[in-house]
Amino acid sequence: MKILGISAYYHDSAAALLEDGKIVAAAQEERFSRVKNDESFPQAAIAYCLEEADLDIGDLDAIVFYDKPFLKFERVLQIFMDNSPRGWWQFIMAIPNWLKEKLFIKDQIKKELKIIGEVDWKKTDLLFSKHHLSHAASSFFVSPYKDAAILTIDGVGEWTTASIAQGKDNEIQTLRELHFPDSLGLLYSSLTYFLGFKVNSGEYKVMGLAPYGDEKDKLVRDYLQKLKKIVCIYDDGSISLDQNYFKFTYSFEMIHEAKFESLFGIKRRSEESKIEKEHYSLALALQLLVNEVVIKMAKEAKNLTKSDNLCLAGGVALNCVANGALAEAELFENIYVQPAAGDAGNALGAALAVYHMHYSTPRIIPEGFDLMKNARLGPAFGDKHIERALKNKDLIYTRVTEQDLAQTCAKFLNEGEIIGWFQGRMEFGPRALGGRSILGNPKLKDTQSKLNLRVKKRESFRPFAPIMLEEEFTKYFGRKESSPYMLFVHKLLDEHRKTISIQSDNLIERINEVRSELPAITHLDYSARIQTVNTDNDPLMYSLLLEFKRLSGQGVLVNTSFNLRGEPIVCDPNDAINTFLSTDIDVLVLSNFVIRRENNLDKLEEKVTVKLD
Repeated sequence: MKILGISAYYHDSAAALLEDGKIVAAAQEERFSRVKNDESFPQAAIAYCLEEADLDIGDLDAIVFYDKPFLKFERVLQIFMDNSPRGWWQFIMAIPNWLKEKLFIKDQIKKELKIIGEVDWKKTDLLFSKHHLSHAASSFFVSPYKDAAILTIDGVGEWTTASIAQGKDNEIQTLRELHFPDSLGLLYSSLTYFLGFKVNSGEYKVMGLAPYGDEKDKLVRDYLQKLKKIVCIYDDGSISLDQNYFKFTYSFEMIHEAKFESLFGIKRRSEESKIEKEHYSLALALQLLVNEVVIKMAKEAKNLTKSDNLCLAGGVALNCVANGALAEAELFENIYVQPAAGDAGNALGAALAVYHMHYSTPRIIPEGFDLMKNARLGPAFGDKHIERALKNKDLIYTRVTEQDLAQTCAKFLNEGEIIGWFQGRMEFGPRALGGRSILGNPKLKDTQSKLNLRVKKRESFRPFAPIMLEEEFTKYFGRKESSPYMLFVHKLLDEHRKTISIQSDNLIERINEVRSELPAITHLDYSARIQTVNTDNDPLMYSLLLEFKRLSGQGVLVNTSFNLRGEPIVCDPNDAINTFLSTDIDVLVLSNFVIRRENNLDKLEEKVTVKLD
């Protein structure tokens, strides 16, 4: 049975293809269109999935959309009537879009798919999955658990903003739901906006900003108490928001700025303006609140299901700090987080929900970590494609064997060079996991600033995550589980920490202070967002880490996504080459092709213009 899942028309559209329950391919549209968080119908992503499976669109048994637009439209109408006459103009502005793309979604989907090819709708089912069921299915049905509690938390689906479900065999039963407008995800997005970052794309910046604050600081405690004036938290983890402070129910704006400013005693930060103590203290207060709510929701899930296993999905499940706090609370023996936990992953979840529940098909229980193939579900490119792209740019390159590649690149990294690393299939989800990564030496104190300012061209406060051998995870962080998807934050063990002496409120001074023997991946609070590697999930990266450990003493590297600020992660060799030409990356590695900056200086004099958002 061949099933295509689609998510579209909100943000981060994607497509995913199953064949007899196995994941053949999955990708976000942004990687092909080069439009960050592209919400348009995923024409290119669908075409890729079909090509990967060697199928035509007419070969499919079912096509599944990731939510139910009629239920969503019901919410829009109900909320408008509840708030009328406020929001009348926004309602009028939104109606044409609903009529064109969302309300008559069946006709719209058929029209879009006709561009790809002909479908006999008597043979191919067109189906719809509820939004939070898609989230739940995306996590549980790929996990190694026969039964699990399932917790999904995001902004909003149709009506639901969070849900607790129980997964057992090939069924998912919803046990509890939290409904709009009470939403942890929308609260987080509201504060993201107030702190000067873009909603639906800047939330992870707020998470990275929070560790600059101090939990013991009076300002942080005061902000947390003020947050709790507008967010009532109940024992079961459900919340209610004081709607006097929010506008998202009837406006395109998230908050009442004046009321937020009065409550917190600061002005809304404008984009690109200086980040002050008040901003990172508020970010930390928000993170502490999120941790509290997530743990309470997880406790309720445990009480309702009695399961030892927990599956997480939804945009809030990408909050690695909350995930780490949840893991350390030890409520569950095992926790699995879908690596594409946001709406892109719902393309996969919708397909899985239909395969197992609509068609009553038994589950495939993975023998390894999960069914996600290490999230390497996007396109790969052969040597001919890569070499043609290099010759088109007239770049000087060498080809090496895989063994020589690991040794050569470990030497470059040990000497402080930055590598653009392009290997195999592209990752599905927001994290670069070794397929489309930028790598650096974590032991050098200037690696973080070099990557932020000269390579990524982004805010200097942003932290970097480590990719490491599993045994190093135990050595430095005291954890023994695998963490292949960079979805959990943990703190460095005390014996590996250096005492911090700088007490300045200046972010630049503080971020440049050496806090451990791995300063480039150690955040202000000694935390790091961990990715572990073994011989099964990435043999080449495992070899590179071993070689680097032989030279440096540590099997740990800096791993960040291969992209410029404001752009999607690179997809094909041309994207990688253009990013290399636009930055100060020292070495570009495309499969076993090695391109050194110093050998191509004449080509780099005419750099591609970089647009900063």
